[in-house]
Amino acid sequence: MLQAFVNKLGLTGLLMVLLMTCPISGHAREPLPDRPAASERATPLADLPRPARDTFALILAGGPFPHDKDGSVFGNRERLLPIHPRGYYREYTVRTPGVRTRGARRIVCGGRPRTPDACYYTSDHYASYRKIAL
Repeated sequence: MLQAFVNKLGLTGLLMVLLMTCPISGHAREPLPDRPAASERATPLADLPRPARDTFALILAGGPFPHDKDGSVFGNRERLLPIHPRGYYREYTVRTPGVRTRGARRIVCGGRPRTPDACYYTSDHYASYRKIAL
């Protein structure tokens, strides 16, 4: 019976049926096990490097930002920040002295751009985060 069904649908059809009827597991909502989540203990803004404080001031002012990517949607693919719908987080470049590219430092904020709910600083290109005390 299964052989006749496979012959009729073909391999592609069978795969489609399996994908539609089998539950998908592993749709994790937790941080990946080998990566630490963002520190929920808030770091005072004054403890961040001067360029991070300057970027934070630009975020609250609504710009202007020095990089085209500043203010773009951040996907949180690593799931190190609290889970929210796509579009909740935005990323901003923090200038790294002596580096001609955007470098590795960023601030990622969630919520409304000028009045964020929470912001996080990363100095290692999204490998770890420190929550910024607002």
